[in-house]
Amino acid sequence: RSPDFAPPDFFLWGHLKNKVFATQPADLNELRQRIINECSKITPAMLRNVRQSFRNRLLFCEAQNGAQFEHLFD
Repeated sequence: RSPDFAPPDFFLWGHLKNKVFATQPADLNELRQRIINECSKITPAMLRNVRQSFRNRLLFCEAQNGAQFEHLFD
């Protein structure tokens, strides 16, 4: 259940939050549209990087025998 292993937690939500809230949306409709727009900009290359990062996290976890390893990702 570690967020280190959930791609939506370590990539998607942070990425969208940074993009969508770069400036304050005027209303709920603008917020929705910004989310849709930013999701449409996610490229296959970005998803490949997420997949590779996920694999690296699994390997770090294994190397640490399941112990904390967040400090390895700065």
